[in-house]
Amino acid sequence: MAAPLIEMRDIEKHFGSVIALNGVSFTVNAGEVHCLLGDNGAGKSTFIKTMSGVHKATKGEMFVDGDLVHFVSARDAIDKGIATVYQDLAMIPLMSVTRNFFMGREPTRWVGPLRFVNFSEAHRITKEQMSKIGIDVRDPNQAVGTLSGGERQTVAIARAVYFGAKVLILDEPTSALGVRQTSMVLKYIDMVRKRGLGVVFITHNVRHAMAVGDRFTVLNRGQTLGTATRAEITPEELQDLMAGGKELAVLSETLGGTV
Repeated sequence: MAAPLIEMRDIEKHFGSVIALNGVSFTVNAGEVHCLLGDNGAGKSTFIKTMSGVHKATKGEMFVDGDLVHFVSARDAIDKGIATVYQDLAMIPLMSVTRNFFMGREPTRWVGPLRFVNFSEAHRITKEQMSKIGIDVRDPNQAVGTLSGGERQTVAIARAVYFGAKVLILDEPTSALGVRQTSMVLKYIDMVRKRGLGVVFITHNVRHAMAVGDRFTVLNRGQTLGTATRAEITPEELQDLMAGGKELAVLSETLGGTV
């Protein structure tokens, strides 16, 4: 079998005396959506920042395509094909869709000794890439802030895919979206998976995770509660793991079944 695109082994992250991650292991395979779930404060953000090079692990090992790596910056992760789309999307609302799509990597052309941005080529690529995911950008010069939340999410994802990402880390991409926009993003996540990329989908919404996920890992207070495939767990069991189902059951019995 091919090595996982990413493998994290026994990752620990300490901030002084605070242990944010305590021995978390996680793998991402090609053509797979691996969902990382947990309540607020579970350690999800710290873990993905460690995976994407923002944080350096205190202990543990990380492998990319089977090779041991030591990231010291987010650029190291990007160079290895690991792209992260955060909740704030790192977009500038008043700039055009094209400018946000390329973010300083626009195609250029030379006129004598001078180099200029090749806007006609940049617009063509932007429209082409957005069309592939079913979004018709009539005017790529329009401000990205005029797009819906779901459309902005897909611009960010399409940008990462176009620039060669092998692994997409999506930080709560559906948390602030309506039903229709959420469906748009989930559909595109499925399209990305079918193209052979690995996807890390961070969410606290079990329904969204079950819609596209192949495997599910639950974090709680910096530790892994378990990893299961779709065939091994039900939505109810996954929700219980996230919400502390055992604790709620004990409390319910204590209060006479009123919880």
